[in-house]
Amino acid sequence: MTDAERIAAVSKLGFTPRQAAFLVTVGLHTGVCLARHYATFAGLVWGQTVREFFAVLVKRRFATACPCARQGANLYHLQHKSLYRAIGEPDSRLRRPTPVARAVERLMILDAVLAAPELVWLGTERDKLAHFTACSSLQPDEMPRVVFRGRTGTTIRHFPDRLPIGVHPDGRAPVFLYLVRTWDSFDFRMFLQRHGPLLRALAEWRIRVLVPSHLPGAEERYQTTCWNELATPLTPEALDELRWYFERRRALRDGVDTTEERYRHAHVRFSTPRFRALYRQWHDLGDGLLEFQGSHLLSEALARRRGQVDCHVLARQYSHLSPLVGSV
Repeated sequence: MTDAERIAAVSKLGFTPRQAAFLVTVGLHTGVCLARHYATFAGLVWGQTVREFFAVLVKRRFATACPCARQGANLYHLQHKSLYRAIGEPDSRLRRPTPVARAVERLMILDAVLAAPELVWLGTERDKLAHFTACSSLQPDEMPRVVFRGRTGTTIRHFPDRLPIGVHPDGRAPVFLYLVRTWDSFDFRMFLQRHGPLLRALAEWRIRVLVPSHLPGAEERYQTTCWNELATPLTPEALDELRWYFERRRALRDGVDTTEERYRHAHVRFSTPRFRALYRQWHDLGDGLLEFQGSHLLSEALARRRGQVDCHVLARQYSHLSPLVGSV
């Protein structure tokens, strides 16, 4: 389903094309918004037009208004199933009530999406798979994914981070968003490792790291993580030893054999966050993940500026949403 088809479907619910386009953007990426987001999207000055639009959304129960600390300000949560059905996502998780911390993170993501209107933002797993299958040589089983194994079978989720990816209509470098949530960059390592095969298959790419204002200085840590993951390929000797160590560790069921000298030395050598993240994903995804660790393609892309990692500190404050705790 294309964005044009989604906008046409939402328009049939009684909205103008501009309003429908905004609702499609929110419904695909965040599920929540502030009134200022619509003013930004539509190029409007705050006023009666904006207020009337959200009043209609609430009156028709397309959205729920949650009061903020700032008098007269509301956070709006799009929940009506007919709206999500119109955009092809009737079972979207964005319809569900969400804790305030998660709602704030979604607002940060929406700010980043609206700041780059020149991009077409892919939000669903289907859209991302279709786009990158068409523009790269990768098969779906080589795309970013996680594997869930249960008693009833195996479930594979592609692009599990559920972060928007911006693509240029003219085919220039796609923009992969990543939102920093904590000082610890371990989850970011796993994000980079999952996306490694896809990045290597692209002629150009850009990762845009969004750093909230309450984590000043985190950009340096995340830049270091990028360098460690993308620009330091393993030697063939190190890769062989890493594969042996992972296989031995799995055979021991994650135990530590203190009587085997080779294993003991490897356990110390590969105890850094990079290899702990790799082991967690290798356990599910197999040796294909390790094969890319010796590739120089990403380090060359960074050196030639075909691959770029930018850290953006978000200037906006979201403290006025504090009364929403437990109510969103």
